[in-house]
Amino acid sequence: MDLTTDHSRAALEGAHSHGAPRYVASRADRPTSFDPDLFPVPRGREEEWRFTPMRRFRPLFDLDAVSAGTRQAEATGALRTGVDAPDGVTVRTLGRDDPHLGRIGEPVDRTGVVAWAAFRTSTAVTVEAGAHLERAVRLTVTGTPDASAPDAGGPDAAPATPAAQHLLITAREGSRATVLLDHVGTATLTQTVEIDVAPGADLTVVTIQDWDDAAVHASNHRVRVAERATLKHVVVSLGGDVRIAPDFIFSGEGGHIDAYGVYFADAGQHLEHRPYVAHTEPHCYSRVTYKGALQGEGAHSVWVGDCLIGAAARGTDTYELNRNLVLTPGAKADSIPNLEIENGNIEGAGHASATGRFDDTQLFYLRARGIPEAEARRLVVLGFFGEIVGEIGVPEVEEHLMGAIERELELTGLIAARAQDPASR
Repeated sequence: MDLTTDHSRAALEGAHSHGAPRYVASRADRPTSFDPDLFPVPRGREEEWRFTPMRRFRPLFDLDAVSAGTRQAEATGALRTGVDAPDGVTVRTLGRDDPHLGRIGEPVDRTGVVAWAAFRTSTAVTVEAGAHLERAVRLTVTGTPDASAPDAGGPDAAPATPAAQHLLITAREGSRATVLLDHVGTATLTQTVEIDVAPGADLTVVTIQDWDDAAVHASNHRVRVAERATLKHVVVSLGGDVRIAPDFIFSGEGGHIDAYGVYFADAGQHLEHRPYVAHTEPHCYSRVTYKGALQGEGAHSVWVGDCLIGAAARGTDTYELNRNLVLTPGAKADSIPNLEIENGNIEGAGHASATGRFDDTQLFYLRARGIPEAEARRLVVLGFFGEIVGEIGVPEVEEHLMGAIERELELTGLIAARAQDPASR
């Protein structure tokens, strides 16, 4: 299996037509609204929900329960957001009726509209115009289990009620910054993250899902990139059951988006990523590249990548790619790339997807040079991720991520067991 990231190929797909608000297979035709009544509670048969474990995510569909849980979390401190920001950054707490909120598109699914309807205040981080930050802005979201729940504080602890959260990240004109959004602890959380990149700004956003095993997290990222602006958007999913749906839109000519994803699913864990890029402006560029590994019985990853090239988006250059490495039997990866083109006057467009197990040729090559099988397998996995991790551009995140990947391998005993098994040598 070829595990390299190659954006040189292109493919053309059929066009789409816009329809009435309803559940549809084409993500370009999805209903969008701030009204929860337009998003009925999913049953799991809808195209956008058919891969999601409904039992685990169902608490996030209940608007009344999420609203109550949000009030409770606010009163008890069960969900906290800490911000460490350097000079050149303004941090504010905004009420839900603040006019700065809700300007970057509308919710596109049930968890998104519940997150919008149930949040009470928003943490807003603004990088001021012209500021070039010397260090990253850090946002840390910490979930604390309900003290009254059985095994509270233990590895299997879970909060009693779900909650909602809203974050707003703005990079003003000519600014340059990196924002790290880290999620730790235990929570049942539906979240909105609005990201607004002004003309000429250069923003990197890294969101890390490093939850405890019991956590359930659905997040809608609504992203707007203006003319001549650049965004690097990185999703790292390691812990908890996660469903992240980033929606990227261009609002001016010459925008640039690099969207990366790295994920590692363990036994019984569900990691789902649904990036969508809407090219509606001329001469914009996007690359979407996600890589994941899976190990253990019931480990499940889902990647649904969609790209629309609209009728006015001449000169578009876009490519989306997903690679999955299945390390043990019983793990499953679903990968679906989609491309919709309404304008043939483009620079290039394409998509690719591949899922496979260890490459026997790579293992043979390494072992033939005296490298033990356990170490060879480790090198193959680290090499698989190394290419994309190196694109993140934040050394401390890269080191943390590669260390976490090695810990995942050691945790399940995949490497250690093979090193001790004489039959494997």
